[in-house]
Amino acid sequence: MLDIPWLDLHAPCGFPDVESALREPDGLLAVGGDLSVERLLCAYRRGIFPWYSEPQPILWWSPDPRMVLFPEKLHVSRSLRKTLRQDRFHLTLDTAFDQVMRACAAPRPQDDQPGTWIGEEMIYAYGRLHAKGWAHSIECWQDEQLVGGLYGVAIGQVFYGESMFARVTDASKVAFVHMVAQLRARGVRLIDCQVHTEHLARFAAEMIPRRQFTALLARFAHDELAPGKWQLDEQVKDMVTGGVPRR
Repeated sequence: MLDIPWLDLHAPCGFPDVESALREPDGLLAVGGDLSVERLLCAYRRGIFPWYSEPQPILWWSPDPRMVLFPEKLHVSRSLRKTLRQDRFHLTLDTAFDQVMRACAAPRPQDDQPGTWIGEEMIYAYGRLHAKGWAHSIECWQDEQLVGGLYGVAIGQVFYGESMFARVTDASKVAFVHMVAQLRARGVRLIDCQVHTEHLARFAAEMIPRRQFTALLARFAHDELAPGKWQLDEQVKDMVTGGVPRR
């Protein structure tokens, strides 16, 4: 058994220093605790997130390096700009959070995956965050069917992305570009992408040292804007659909 600390159920902010996280597996920091709203918010402010598969105990992670996207650096490919201009999808914010999470949790036959780490405990916990205005989703609709989207947690000027899905080509990419535009309009300075993926790297997400990441959180994740339900800014949406800026 790995020698990592177990969290006290009665101390929701009692996480160890992230610099004590294991190097193998990368970023494993602590075990146990719960998924209460208070504990999750404390974790995200410190650069920690839960990632486990039921019925495992809850595993808490803070990998080094960390993948992030600075919203102003977003790169949109020529082909995706063309798709955005076609305006094939209807976008909404915070109208189907549970559906988005369950779609992210569904098996993905194209990836030969039986399912994901998003179990019922996670769906319930993040549903509570959403009800309190801390967690948000963007939904991508086509012919009144939910075909793509993503969800995450917003604290201050930081958005912590959790998962995305697509049921038709480009739906998750369109949702992602629109979400970045909406976040930037709301003053978000940093998007946490957690771990490296080629998919996010194509949008100009980059790897930074954990120490730099936590320093950015100290600047941006404590200037708290009031949590609450979000609505799509139609002017921002029209700007994205009408002409995505080139980089």
